[in-house]
Amino acid sequence: MLTINLGLLLAVIVFVRLRRRTESRSRNDEKLTVIIVLALGVVIAPIPVGQGIGEFLGQLAAGVTDSSR
Repeated sequence: MLTINLGLLLAVIVFVRLRRRTESRSRNDEKLTVIIVLALGVVIAPIPVGQGIGEFLGQLAAGVTDSSR
């Protein structure tokens, strides 16, 4: 039996879609890319890697906020 990691599959799809030239994208194509990226975020959020990314981005945002004061 073959199993597919959904997060890895979505990451590959996002990578392939973002490598395409910007000029050749329609609005619907861009909307689909956004939906796929959001789905990827939902899939990886509960795993430790997703939580680590979330913590890192939170610290980065806090650092940017503190530096602007």
